[in-house]
This record gives sequence, structure tokens and C-alpha cells, in this order.
Amino acid sequence: MRKWIFILLVLSACKKDDTSTATKSKYISKIYEYKPAPGQFINTSIGDNTAAQKLVGNTENVLSLGAFGGYVIFGFDHGVSRFGIYSNTIESLSEPGVVMVSQDVNGNGLPDDAWYTLAGDQYNNALKNYKITYYNPGTNADVKWKDNQGDSGTVAINAYHTQSYYPSFITTQDSLSFTGLRLPVTLKDSAGFITNTGFANGYADNWTAEYSTNGYNSFDLANAVDDNGNKVSLSAINFVKVYTGQNSKGNATIGEISTEIRGAVDLNL
Repeated sequence: MRKWIFILLVLSACKKDDTSTATKSKYISKIYEYKPAPGQFINTSIGDNTAAQKLVGNTENVLSLGAFGGYVIFGFDHGVSRFGIYSNTIESLSEPGVVMVSQDVNGNGLPDDAWYTLAGDQYNNALKNYKITYYNPGTNADVKWKDNQGDSGTVAINAYHTQSYYPSFITTQDSLSFTGLRLPVTLKDSAGFITNTGFANGYADNWTAEYSTNGYNSFDLANAVDDNGNKVSLSAINFVKVYTGQNSKGNATIGEISTEIRGAVDLNL
């Protein structure tokens, strides 16, 4: 009889924990997709699928997203209403990333429902529906690109990174394209001193007073908008997408502007 009482107590305790915060992780629980754009850190220890998986459960490892459009999609193991994204930004060199969110409306545990942009302070100044295509050079060489604005350029190689900058681990090896908000370029070169100033709020890998204090940029679902820029009401989200928001070549010293993140945290846990 005592045996059955013990079993019932254990089962009851387990059931209770399933609905408590004790069973939830405040960190990223799963990486769903990592698709970087070309960049100086791609195909290195901070720019491959292994690096992406290291974001799970902590904020200690760095992942580079490459040039404009390169992204990572991750999820939490519960609904989140306010979260922070850690990065490696410094005061004079931000590399702002656009943040999108999605709810698991259909309940299948996959990020296949509607996505919404968290509108930062530059949303109205950003170029909407910007599309860029990168072409694989097949070796350590400048990666050419063209966009839907009639412009072209390169993700330029530098002397510090001699591997191929085009991601070798994705399926599209001829070319790859990204579409999103293109944020204004803030790169300045003053007598050889390079800066890339951050924006007021709303972006990952972006130097702000909050970042200098906490090491992360926080995000509020009240800023969510749909594809037409209309406000949407979200009580909680399950999935987050971060992508590099500037198309900026940089220079031979710092390389291209590419968002890096070190994980994310539920700020309510």
C-alpha cells in the first residue's frame, strides 16, 4: 500500500511541475534553421551549423549571420512575451539585426505560421521588400551580389579570413537570395577610424544604453507589425528570427557588417 501511495505522490509532483516555471528554460531551446549570407566568419567555428546549435541553453557562444539577410530561427520551450538577445557589439561598432517573431498558432511545434517584424526606430526609414542575391565564387574570392534596386557589389574578402565566404553547408550552392527590411547604412570612415553607430532601439547586436548595462537588447511584442506595417496584438510568441539588417561592405579592416548573436533569454523568467 505504501508503495502505491509513493507512486501516486511522484506522479502528482511530476504533473504539477509540467505547468510550473521550474520545467521551463529561459534560454533558447531549439535552433530550427541557420541560413547565413556570405561573410568573413562563415565556414568558421562561429559560422556553421555546429555554432548555431551552441546557442541552445546559454548565452556564451557567438554565431555570425553574415551579410544582409543572413538569418537564424530559434524557439523557446514556452510562450514568451518579452525577451533579450545577447550579442558581441561594442560602442562604436554596431551590426544591427532585424528581429521577427511568430506564434505556434497551429500547435505543431514548427515555425510555419505567420511572421511579424518587431519594428525598431528605423522601421519607417528602412527599405521594405529589399531583395538581394549572392553568387558563389567557389573559392576564397569576393562574393558578388545583385539586388532588386538595380545595384550590385561584393562581400569582399580580407587578409584575416582565407576560407570561402559563401556558406558551404547550405543546399543552394549556385546562389542564394534574401528578402527583408534594409536598414540605413551608418558606416563612417574618419581618417581611417571606422565606426558603425547603433540605432535608438529595436535591433539585435546594437549598442544602446541598455546593452551597455545588461549585455542584451530587449524586445517587446507591442512593436509587432505585419507585412503591411499594421500593428498586431500578440500575447506571447514561440519563435524568433534574426537577420542582418544592413547591406554594408565595411572595409578591409573590419570586413562586412554582419549581425552576431550570443543567444536569447526570456526576461520574465
